[in-house]
Amino acid sequence: MKIATYNCNGVRARVDNIVRWLQKENPDILCMQEIKVETDLFPHKPFTELGYHAAVQGKKGHAGVATLSKIPPDKCVAGFSDGDNIENSRILACKFGSLHIINTYVPQGRDAEDEQFQYKLEWFRRFRNYLENNYSTRNKILWMGDFNVAPETIDVHNSKATMGHVCHRPEVFEALKNVREWGFVDIFRKFHKDEPGQYSWWDYRVRGTFERNVGWRVDHIYGTNSIAKKALKCWIDRDPRGWERPSDHTFVVVEFDL
Repeated sequence: MKIATYNCNGVRARVDNIVRWLQKENPDILCMQEIKVETDLFPHKPFTELGYHAAVQGKKGHAGVATLSKIPPDKCVAGFSDGDNIENSRILACKFGSLHIINTYVPQGRDAEDEQFQYKLEWFRRFRNYLENNYSTRNKILWMGDFNVAPETIDVHNSKATMGHVCHRPEVFEALKNVREWGFVDIFRKFHKDEPGQYSWWDYRVRGTFERNVGWRVDHIYGTNSIAKKALKCWIDRDPRGWERPSDHTFVVVEFDL
């Protein structure tokens, strides 16, 4: 079974690249973030023609998530399930038999002095509560998406220079660690323990970042032990970042023997 995550940075702008990648890799499930489109306007047809069902929780602006799957999910629930609908466009939990896929787009935080940064830290606290209230660590859970955190020094091209950024600073390290300690394994690092230079995002705004590999690893696939131990390999597919009209992110992929 092959499962992937991708911040598409606008699904309508990236349809051709997504279709090209689906045809190349043929994943069973693809989680997308930052689809930047309302639910009713999501472009289903190109994916339906490839045999994919799309579960969508859309929103205009820098938000919205969608999960493509060859088999329709048994159930999908958006948001934190705590009565607050604001975060519905950032969390989409789908169940496929005994497998739970939680597709998330974590707030970026803007600036450390901005109230949005505190909102980001609170988001992680709420997510930990959401897990405790809705799941067991014995469940087969994949939590994946754009976490907007590069949690280790090797997850950025220059940790010393970038330390203090809202995606690479002690507060977010601790916030993500608190969720991970609930019962998750970073599946990518299971296969690439001390390997630097493995990134999933390269800034559009600085020329040549992709060519020079000046990147960040902010897109992740975490799993509970029961599913993580069945992983065969996990990798970042750099190629699509070099295609015409790419997202600033690329695909992170995991394969399982289930």
